[in-house]
Amino acid sequence: MNNNFHKEIILYLSNEIGLDESSIELGLKLSIKNNTPLPILLWSYGMLTIEELDKLYSFLFQKME
Repeated sequence: MNNNFHKEIILYLSNEIGLDESSIELGLKLSIKNNTPLPILLWSYGMLTIEELDKLYSFLFQKME
């Protein structure tokens, strides 16, 4: 994935889902440390609801088309 795509994900998490910057940063660090996809990590740590996870995956799949 390119850097632009990462920025779009972060903007989506912030603007559409409403996650604050510190939660996103923590998620990114833990995602890298645990080698876990960011959406799954955010959900497993309770930072995203299952509905928000679904919206995020819909966004991601739409961007990949």
